[in-house]
Amino acid sequence: MRRITILGATGSIGQSTIDLIRRNRAAYHVVALTGGSNAVQLAKDAKDLRAEVAVVSDPAAYPVLQDLLSGTGIRVACGAAAINDAALMPADWIMSAIVGAAGLPPGMAALEQGTTLALANKESLVTAGPLLLATARRYGATILPVDSEHSAVFQALVGEDMAAVERIVITASGGAFRDWPLDKLAGATLEQASSHPNWDMGQRITIDSASMFNKALELIETKEFFGISPDKIEAIVHPESLVHALVGFNDGALMAHVGPPDMRHAIGYALHWPDRRHLPVDRLDLAQIGQLTFRTPDEARWPALRLAREVMQAGGAMGAVFNAAKESALDAFIAGRIGFMDMSGVVAEALAKMSAHEGPQNAPMQLDTILEIDRETRQRVADALTHRG
Repeated sequence: MRRITILGATGSIGQSTIDLIRRNRAAYHVVALTGGSNAVQLAKDAKDLRAEVAVVSDPAAYPVLQDLLSGTGIRVACGAAAINDAALMPADWIMSAIVGAAGLPPGMAALEQGTTLALANKESLVTAGPLLLATARRYGATILPVDSEHSAVFQALVGEDMAAVERIVITASGGAFRDWPLDKLAGATLEQASSHPNWDMGQRITIDSASMFNKALELIETKEFFGISPDKIEAIVHPESLVHALVGFNDGALMAHVGPPDMRHAIGYALHWPDRRHLPVDRLDLAQIGQLTFRTPDEARWPALRLAREVMQAGGAMGAVFNAAKESALDAFIAGRIGFMDMSGVVAEALAKMSAHEGPQNAPMQLDTILEIDRETRQRVADALTHRG
């Protein structure tokens, strides 16, 4: 039996992972499940999967978790330190699906036990890619990408030489507003931004898809994970969300990964790697689909893509600034403090100010430094939003 831990078990990626595990329970022993504040879902899954430990990050949810798991023999804990401890428990495979920069420390902790880390937390590579990869090498750990785009690239590169790669193309659905008139975007509401035409995801990532900040993060993630020059990374709008990525080679060939818009595809590949196993996902009927369409992304509509390229060119810890500012701007939009199109302006301002005053592009790639840059960026954004009123 493989020992498995799921960090971020109550989110959409965590729940899809649990779905796959339930289909073959005899193959897995669940070590730990962690969640944010959804103690009810966490307790249900912990009991069903007979986990050793269940951890919530939200102290307010802890009494509920204690009550629901009382008498089960499942240990319960609370807080960021407890989540890190869960990541350090011996496991063969750990899913890192905590949303945001909060996923970086437990992901680092998991790598230090030399395990296989299935990485759905894109912010880890964006904020500290070189540190994460160096830690994996140091401890003999393996990182497998779980973002659908990076899993697609990873699969397309099996047996290939990176020296022969001319470009990597990641696709974007365009989100909720891909066909909206540009002059209407400033008035987009939270409800409108929270509805995705193709994917069933959590609210935050759905909004990030509409603003293309999600794709911006993935551009940076591509550079870090595959070690490819930014000028060889492209994004293209693909409304059908069936081609997840393409790899172009020096002989002119493009290798594409095509599959249904179902995250269990990428999760299952990482779960069973290096093998391929049956997955309960739809089989595509190409004749019924009829056609696949692509178009160049408009950076006036999605300025996040331009900002991502600036971050990649600057290097260093600028990814940590970008992500912290993005998360803060998203919080402000959800709270109704700024408009939809204001988010990119907030991020651009934070990048300019942090670059001018703190020089994160030259900061040492250490966990404490990255976390301090993250904290300082969030504080600067909070101050700027307060002054904005």
